[in-house]
Amino acid sequence: MAGAPARRVSAASARAHTRKAKQGGSFTPSGIFKKLVLVASFGILAWAYQALQPPQPKIPGSPGGPPITARRIKLRDGRHLAYKEHGVPRDSAKFKIVTVHGFGGCRHHSLSLSQKVIDDLGVYIVSFDRPGYGESDPDPKRTVRSIALDIEELADQLALGTKFYVVGVSMGGQVVWSSLKHIPHRLAGAALICPVVNHWWSGIPANLSAQVYKELLPQDQWALRVAHYAPTWLTYWWNTQKLFPSSAAIARHPDVFSPADKEILAKRVPPKELMGVPTQQGEYESLHRDLAIGFGTWEFSPVDLESPFPNNEGSVHLWQGDDDRLVPVATQRFIVQKLPWIQYHELAGAGHALSLAEGMPDRIVKALLLGETDG
Repeated sequence: MAGAPARRVSAASARAHTRKAKQGGSFTPSGIFKKLVLVASFGILAWAYQALQPPQPKIPGSPGGPPITARRIKLRDGRHLAYKEHGVPRDSAKFKIVTVHGFGGCRHHSLSLSQKVIDDLGVYIVSFDRPGYGESDPDPKRTVRSIALDIEELADQLALGTKFYVVGVSMGGQVVWSSLKHIPHRLAGAALICPVVNHWWSGIPANLSAQVYKELLPQDQWALRVAHYAPTWLTYWWNTQKLFPSSAAIARHPDVFSPADKEILAKRVPPKELMGVPTQQGEYESLHRDLAIGFGTWEFSPVDLESPFPNNEGSVHLWQGDDDRLVPVATQRFIVQKLPWIQYHELAGAGHALSLAEGMPDRIVKALLLGETDG
């Protein structure tokens, strides 16, 4: 009998221990809720990770990708570059020009020279799809320098000679800056048409950059900030998300066009067959990587460049409209003041689309090739 109380105490302890185990165990409501929260958290993180990841590009010629219709060359790293030739035959040309398209463009967007200028001067032009645009393979390792080397290799494979001209419009103008830096020995001359300005280039006064930056639309300011400071995949997310105002493709907002631009663009409706061609591989490898490179951190600044033609054997021209609402004229004026070897042409009342104005391509090319400057 003396052992009975001890057994009762032991049984009570066991029952209490069991109750505590059940209360703190995984089968209680609170335990199940905690597990559900944990699982949901992992699910949300997984969903967020997938949402932030850009889609794989649709490589031309691959299953599910666009068909290959353009002439292409194979580059040093195995990529293909699509191109289109215009003007007189390459072998009989007196002047050979490589043109570089802007943001959202492709090889079909080149200088529309008159047939008279083409024939009289003997002009050959080759335009190409920049990496990730049109039918040129993406370049996940693309840098400011690499595109200039692509141009050099295109010129070599097409046998354009030891020297050729390069003309860039808008974002293509940035490629001309890169060419002046990295392949100046291959250039016979260069023209930059409303070249886009990177507000973080060194050598540009901070107060000037701040002033012109404030003139941009708020959504464009944010798009450029993200492109500059964030990794490329986050640039993709920002320009595709719906939570905050964004600029999925800068320059689509009607407020960024001047009256002159609107008048020009109203007369130039793009052919239906070209709609969607520039970004047919996906906007990540074309538009979004373009933003990341163009507004990222450059290893050089245009204001520090030296003349590629110290003996006046060639010339560099920069064309800018004073009513360009995409590219600030104030920054452009500062750059050309720092680079007196550039021939600057500022057009009153002109906007960002000045290269599309009637007669402007002829005027730009004559100034570049013949030195005929009329403003």
